[in-house]
Amino acid sequence: MSKRSIRVFSPATVANVVCGFDILGFAVNEPGDELYMELCDEPGVVIASIEGDEGKLPLDPDKNTVSACVKSILRHLGKEDLGVKLKLTKKMPLGSGLGSSSASAVAGIFAINELLGRPLTKHELLPFAMEGEALACGHGHADNVAPALFGGFTLIKSYEPLEVIQLPVPDLYCALLYPHVDVPTRDARQIIRSKVALKDAVVQWGNIAGLVSALYQHDYDLLGRSMKDVIVEPVRSILIPEFDSMKQQALANGALGFGISGSGPTVFSLYRNKEDAEKVLNQLKAFLKEKGIESNIYLSKVNSEGPVVLE
Repeated sequence: MSKRSIRVFSPATVANVVCGFDILGFAVNEPGDELYMELCDEPGVVIASIEGDEGKLPLDPDKNTVSACVKSILRHLGKEDLGVKLKLTKKMPLGSGLGSSSASAVAGIFAINELLGRPLTKHELLPFAMEGEALACGHGHADNVAPALFGGFTLIKSYEPLEVIQLPVPDLYCALLYPHVDVPTRDARQIIRSKVALKDAVVQWGNIAGLVSALYQHDYDLLGRSMKDVIVEPVRSILIPEFDSMKQQALANGALGFGISGSGPTVFSLYRNKEDAEKVLNQLKAFLKEKGIESNIYLSKVNSEGPVVLE
Protein backbone atom coordinates (compact mmCIF):
# COMPACT_ATOMS: atom_id res chain seq x y z
CA MET A 1 0.00 0.00 0.00
CA SER A 2 2.37 2.68 -1.25
CA LYS A 3 -0.40 5.18 -1.96
CA ARG A 4 -2.46 6.61 0.89
CA SER A 5 -5.02 8.49 -1.21
CA ILE A 6 -6.65 8.34 -4.60
CA ARG A 7 -9.18 10.23 -6.72
CA VAL A 8 -11.29 8.29 -9.21
CA PHE A 9 -14.00 8.90 -11.81
CA SER A 10 -16.84 6.41 -12.28
CA PRO A 11 -19.17 6.68 -15.29
CA ALA A 12 -22.91 6.97 -15.70
CA THR A 13 -24.55 4.12 -17.58
CA VAL A 14 -27.46 3.38 -19.89
CA ALA A 15 -29.22 0.20 -18.76
CA ASN A 16 -31.49 -2.01 -20.90
CA VAL A 17 -30.38 -0.47 -24.26
CA VAL A 18 -34.06 -0.52 -25.29
CA CYS A 19 -34.65 -4.26 -25.81
CA GLY A 20 -32.44 -5.84 -23.12
CA PHE A 21 -34.37 -5.26 -19.90
CA ASP A 22 -32.10 -6.01 -16.89
CA ILE A 23 -29.46 -7.76 -19.04
CA LEU A 24 -27.85 -5.10 -21.30
CA GLY A 25 -26.08 -1.83 -20.53
CA PHE A 26 -23.27 0.46 -21.61
CA ALA A 27 -21.13 3.17 -20.03
CA VAL A 28 -20.73 6.81 -21.11
CA ASN A 29 -17.92 9.33 -20.57
CA GLU A 30 -20.24 12.00 -19.19
CA PRO A 31 -21.78 12.43 -16.64
CA GLY A 32 -20.37 10.47 -13.70
CA ASP A 33 -19.14 10.60 -10.10
CA GLU A 34 -15.81 11.61 -8.61
CA LEU A 35 -14.56 10.07 -5.37
CA TYR A 36 -11.61 11.02 -3.18
CA MET A 37 -10.51 8.21 -0.86
CA GLU A 38 -7.84 8.43 1.84
CA LEU A 39 -6.47 5.77 4.19
CA CYS A 40 -6.42 6.95 7.82
CA ASP A 41 -5.00 5.72 11.14
CA GLU A 42 -8.39 5.72 12.90
CA PRO A 43 -10.25 2.44 12.05
CA GLY A 44 -13.60 2.63 10.28
CA VAL A 45 -15.13 3.99 7.07
CA VAL A 46 -16.20 7.65 7.28
CA ILE A 47 -17.96 9.84 4.70
CA ALA A 48 -16.39 13.26 5.21
CA SER A 49 -18.55 15.01 2.62
CA ILE A 50 -20.93 14.62 -0.29
CA GLU A 51 -21.30 17.40 -2.86
CA GLY A 52 -23.82 17.74 -5.67
CA ASP A 53 -26.61 15.71 -4.07
CA GLU A 54 -28.59 18.65 -2.62
CA GLY A 55 -28.31 16.99 0.80
CA LYS A 56 -30.36 13.96 -0.25
CA LEU A 57 -27.82 11.17 0.32
CA PRO A 58 -27.11 9.71 3.79
CA LEU A 59 -23.74 10.31 5.44
CA ASP A 60 -24.23 7.18 7.57
CA PRO A 61 -21.61 4.72 6.19
CA ASP A 62 -24.00 1.79 6.62
CA LYS A 63 -26.72 3.45 4.55
CA ASN A 64 -24.73 5.04 1.75
CA THR A 65 -23.95 2.97 -1.34
CA VAL A 66 -20.34 4.06 -1.72
CA SER A 67 -19.30 3.39 1.88
CA ALA A 68 -21.35 0.21 2.35
CA CYS A 69 -19.51 -1.37 -0.61
CA VAL A 70 -16.13 -0.37 0.80
CA LYS A 71 -17.02 -1.83 4.22
CA SER A 72 -18.13 -5.07 2.58
CA ILE A 73 -14.84 -5.45 0.69
CA LEU A 74 -12.79 -4.72 3.83
CA ARG A 75 -14.74 -7.43 5.69
CA HIS A 76 -14.15 -9.86 2.83
CA LEU A 77 -10.39 -9.15 2.84
CA GLY A 78 -10.09 -9.24 6.64
CA LYS A 79 -9.01 -5.59 6.76
CA GLU A 80 -11.79 -4.12 8.92
CA ASP A 81 -9.18 -2.38 11.09
CA LEU A 82 -8.33 -0.01 8.23
CA GLY A 83 -9.43 3.60 8.38
CA VAL A 84 -10.96 5.04 5.22
CA LYS A 85 -12.17 8.61 4.61
CA LEU A 86 -14.42 9.35 1.61
CA LYS A 87 -15.35 12.55 -0.20
CA LEU A 88 -17.98 11.98 -2.91
CA THR A 89 -18.80 14.49 -5.62
CA LYS A 90 -22.00 13.68 -7.52
CA LYS A 91 -21.65 15.06 -11.04
CA MET A 92 -24.91 13.56 -12.23
CA PRO A 93 -28.57 13.91 -11.24
CA LEU A 94 -30.10 11.49 -8.74
CA GLY A 95 -33.05 9.34 -9.83
CA SER A 96 -32.36 10.10 -13.48
CA GLY A 97 -32.10 6.60 -14.91
CA LEU A 98 -28.35 7.09 -15.46
CA GLY A 99 -27.14 4.67 -12.79
CA SER A 100 -26.31 7.23 -10.12
CA SER A 101 -26.09 4.70 -7.29
CA SER A 102 -24.08 2.33 -9.50
CA ALA A 103 -21.54 5.04 -10.30
CA SER A 104 -21.03 5.65 -6.58
CA ALA A 105 -20.77 1.95 -5.75
CA VAL A 106 -18.26 1.32 -8.53
CA ALA A 107 -16.21 4.37 -7.53
CA GLY A 108 -15.96 3.00 -3.99
CA ILE A 109 -14.96 -0.57 -4.83
CA PHE A 110 -12.56 0.52 -7.59
CA ALA A 111 -10.82 3.07 -5.35
CA ILE A 112 -10.33 0.76 -2.35
CA ASN A 113 -9.12 -2.05 -4.62
CA GLU A 114 -6.55 0.29 -6.18
CA LEU A 115 -5.30 1.53 -2.79
CA LEU A 116 -4.94 -2.06 -1.53
CA GLY A 117 -2.86 -3.08 -4.55
CA ARG A 118 -5.65 -4.68 -6.61
CA PRO A 119 -6.23 -7.86 -4.59
CA LEU A 120 -9.49 -8.49 -6.50
CA THR A 121 -10.21 -8.70 -10.23
CA LYS A 122 -13.04 -6.67 -11.73
CA HIS A 123 -15.14 -9.83 -11.97
CA GLU A 124 -14.55 -10.44 -8.24
CA LEU A 125 -15.49 -6.83 -7.47
CA LEU A 126 -18.84 -7.01 -9.28
CA PRO A 127 -20.89 -8.73 -6.51
CA PHE A 128 -19.83 -6.01 -4.06
CA ALA A 129 -21.10 -3.32 -6.43
CA MET A 130 -24.38 -5.24 -6.77
CA GLU A 131 -24.73 -5.18 -2.97
CA GLY A 132 -24.56 -1.39 -3.10
CA GLU A 133 -27.14 -1.30 -5.87
CA ALA A 134 -29.48 -3.44 -3.75
CA LEU A 135 -29.05 -1.03 -0.83
CA ALA A 136 -29.92 1.94 -3.05
CA CYS A 137 -32.93 0.65 -4.94
CA GLY A 138 -33.94 -2.66 -3.37
CA HIS A 139 -32.89 -4.79 -6.32
CA GLY A 140 -29.31 -5.97 -6.86
CA HIS A 141 -29.30 -6.12 -10.66
CA ALA A 142 -26.09 -5.66 -12.65
CA ASP A 143 -27.16 -3.88 -15.85
CA ASN A 144 -25.78 -0.57 -14.49
CA VAL A 145 -22.92 -1.70 -12.24
CA ALA A 146 -21.43 -4.12 -14.81
CA PRO A 147 -20.92 -1.55 -17.59
CA ALA A 148 -19.84 1.07 -15.03
CA LEU A 149 -17.16 -1.33 -13.76
CA PHE A 150 -16.05 -2.94 -17.03
CA GLY A 151 -16.79 -0.10 -19.45
CA GLY A 152 -18.34 -0.56 -22.89
CA PHE A 153 -21.35 -2.78 -23.55
CA THR A 154 -22.07 -5.66 -21.17
CA LEU A 155 -24.51 -8.57 -21.27
CA ILE A 156 -25.71 -10.21 -18.05
CA LYS A 157 -25.97 -13.79 -19.31
CA SER A 158 -27.20 -15.09 -15.93
CA TYR A 159 -27.47 -14.10 -12.27
CA GLU A 160 -27.27 -17.60 -10.76
CA PRO A 161 -24.44 -18.16 -11.34
CA LEU A 162 -23.43 -14.56 -12.09
CA GLU A 163 -22.01 -14.43 -15.61
CA VAL A 164 -21.22 -11.17 -17.38
CA ILE A 165 -20.04 -10.97 -20.99
CA GLN A 166 -18.19 -7.93 -22.33
CA LEU A 167 -19.37 -7.09 -25.84
CA PRO A 168 -17.51 -5.19 -28.60
CA VAL A 169 -17.62 -1.40 -28.32
CA PRO A 170 -18.51 0.30 -31.62
CA ASP A 171 -17.49 3.84 -32.50
CA LEU A 172 -20.72 5.53 -31.42
CA TYR A 173 -21.87 8.78 -29.82
CA CYS A 174 -24.53 8.70 -27.13
CA ALA A 175 -26.86 11.68 -26.64
CA LEU A 176 -28.54 11.86 -23.24
CA LEU A 177 -31.41 14.13 -22.26
CA TYR A 178 -32.61 14.26 -18.66
CA PRO A 179 -35.99 16.04 -18.41
CA HIS A 180 -36.73 17.56 -15.02
CA VAL A 181 -39.63 15.26 -14.19
CA ASP A 182 -39.81 12.71 -11.38
CA VAL A 183 -39.95 9.00 -12.25
CA PRO A 184 -38.92 6.98 -9.15
CA THR A 185 -37.15 3.70 -10.03
CA ARG A 186 -39.42 1.62 -7.79
CA ASP A 187 -42.56 3.06 -9.42
CA ALA A 188 -41.13 2.49 -12.90
CA ARG A 189 -40.50 -1.17 -12.05
CA GLN A 190 -43.92 -1.73 -10.49
CA ILE A 191 -45.86 -0.84 -13.65
CA ILE A 192 -44.11 -3.49 -15.76
CA ARG A 193 -46.24 -6.52 -16.58
CA SER A 194 -45.22 -9.73 -14.78
CA LYS A 195 -46.39 -11.87 -17.73
CA VAL A 196 -45.90 -11.27 -21.45
CA ALA A 197 -47.43 -12.85 -24.55
CA LEU A 198 -45.25 -15.48 -26.23
CA LYS A 199 -45.38 -13.59 -29.55
CA ASP A 200 -44.00 -10.46 -27.81
CA ALA A 201 -41.26 -12.51 -26.13
CA VAL A 202 -40.21 -13.94 -29.51
CA VAL A 203 -39.94 -10.43 -31.00
CA GLN A 204 -37.88 -9.30 -27.99
CA TRP A 205 -35.51 -12.29 -28.16
CA GLY A 206 -34.91 -11.57 -31.83
CA ASN A 207 -34.12 -7.93 -31.13
CA ILE A 208 -31.68 -8.76 -28.30
CA ALA A 209 -29.90 -11.32 -30.49
CA GLY A 210 -29.85 -8.83 -33.36
CA LEU A 211 -28.36 -6.10 -31.17
CA VAL A 212 -25.59 -8.37 -29.85
CA SER A 213 -24.86 -9.60 -33.37
CA ALA A 214 -24.73 -6.00 -34.63
CA LEU A 215 -22.11 -5.11 -32.02
CA TYR A 216 -19.88 -7.99 -33.11
CA GLN A 217 -20.32 -7.20 -36.80
CA HIS A 218 -20.22 -3.40 -36.39
CA ASP A 219 -23.45 -3.42 -38.41
CA TYR A 220 -25.04 -0.07 -37.57
CA ASP A 221 -28.17 -0.63 -39.64
CA LEU A 222 -28.86 -3.90 -37.81
CA LEU A 223 -28.15 -2.14 -34.51
CA GLY A 224 -30.83 0.44 -35.29
CA ARG A 225 -33.37 -2.17 -36.40
CA SER A 226 -32.76 -4.16 -33.21
CA MET A 227 -33.24 -1.25 -30.76
CA LYS A 228 -36.98 -1.90 -30.41
CA ASP A 229 -38.88 -2.90 -27.29
CA VAL A 230 -42.40 -4.36 -27.33
CA ILE A 231 -42.55 -5.22 -23.61
CA VAL A 232 -41.24 -2.49 -21.29
CA GLU A 233 -41.00 0.75 -23.30
CA PRO A 234 -44.73 0.89 -24.23
CA VAL A 235 -45.55 1.01 -20.50
CA ARG A 236 -42.70 3.08 -19.10
CA SER A 237 -42.79 5.71 -21.85
CA ILE A 238 -46.18 6.85 -20.53
CA LEU A 239 -44.34 8.29 -17.51
CA ILE A 240 -42.06 10.47 -19.69
CA PRO A 241 -43.66 13.63 -21.16
CA GLU A 242 -43.43 13.97 -24.97
CA PHE A 243 -41.57 10.65 -25.30
CA ASP A 244 -43.12 9.68 -28.65
CA SER A 245 -42.52 13.14 -30.14
CA MET A 246 -38.87 13.14 -29.04
CA LYS A 247 -38.36 9.65 -30.45
CA GLN A 248 -39.82 10.61 -33.82
CA GLN A 249 -37.64 13.73 -34.02
CA ALA A 250 -34.46 11.82 -33.12
CA LEU A 251 -35.04 8.97 -35.57
CA ALA A 252 -35.87 11.45 -38.35
CA ASN A 253 -32.56 13.27 -37.79
CA GLY A 254 -29.91 10.58 -37.83
CA ALA A 255 -30.42 8.57 -34.64
CA LEU A 256 -29.74 4.83 -35.01
CA GLY A 257 -32.06 4.18 -32.10
CA PHE A 258 -33.86 5.98 -29.28
CA GLY A 259 -35.09 4.78 -25.91
CA ILE A 260 -35.34 5.15 -22.15
CA SER A 261 -32.15 5.04 -20.11
CA GLY A 262 -32.77 2.55 -17.31
CA SER A 263 -36.07 3.36 -15.64
CA GLY A 264 -36.04 6.95 -16.92
CA PRO A 265 -36.84 9.77 -17.17
CA THR A 266 -33.56 10.20 -19.08
CA VAL A 267 -33.82 9.26 -22.75
CA PHE A 268 -30.90 8.36 -24.97
CA SER A 269 -30.10 8.02 -28.66
CA LEU A 270 -27.09 6.62 -30.53
CA TYR A 271 -25.35 8.18 -33.55
CA ARG A 272 -22.53 7.49 -36.00
CA ASN A 273 -21.29 11.09 -35.81
CA LYS A 274 -21.06 13.87 -33.25
CA GLU A 275 -22.71 16.54 -35.42
CA ASP A 276 -26.05 14.68 -35.69
CA ALA A 277 -25.99 13.94 -31.97
CA GLU A 278 -25.41 17.60 -31.03
CA LYS A 279 -28.08 18.82 -33.44
CA VAL A 280 -30.75 16.45 -32.11
CA LEU A 281 -29.86 17.10 -28.46
CA ASN A 282 -30.23 20.84 -28.83
CA GLN A 283 -33.42 20.39 -30.85
CA LEU A 284 -35.00 18.17 -28.20
CA LYS A 285 -33.94 20.47 -25.35
CA ALA A 286 -35.56 23.43 -27.14
CA PHE A 287 -38.67 21.34 -27.88
CA LEU A 288 -39.13 20.43 -24.20
CA LYS A 289 -38.54 24.03 -23.13
CA GLU A 290 -41.42 25.10 -25.36
CA LYS A 291 -43.54 22.59 -23.42
CA GLY A 292 -42.41 24.12 -20.10
CA ILE A 293 -39.96 21.33 -19.22
CA GLU A 294 -36.31 22.11 -18.41
CA SER A 295 -33.66 19.48 -19.09
CA ASN A 296 -29.97 18.57 -18.81
CA ILE A 297 -28.15 17.28 -21.88
CA TYR A 298 -24.94 15.26 -22.15
CA LEU A 299 -23.02 14.03 -25.18
CA SER A 300 -20.17 11.54 -25.18
CA LYS A 301 -18.73 8.54 -26.93
CA VAL A 302 -19.46 5.13 -25.46
CA ASN A 303 -17.02 4.72 -22.54
CA SER A 304 -14.77 1.70 -23.07
CA GLU A 305 -12.69 1.99 -19.86
CA GLY A 306 -15.05 2.09 -16.91
CA PRO A 307 -13.69 3.82 -13.79
CA VAL A 308 -10.31 5.58 -14.01
CA VAL A 309 -7.79 7.09 -11.62
CA LEU A 310 -7.67 10.89 -11.86
CA GLU A 311 -4.32 12.65 -11.51
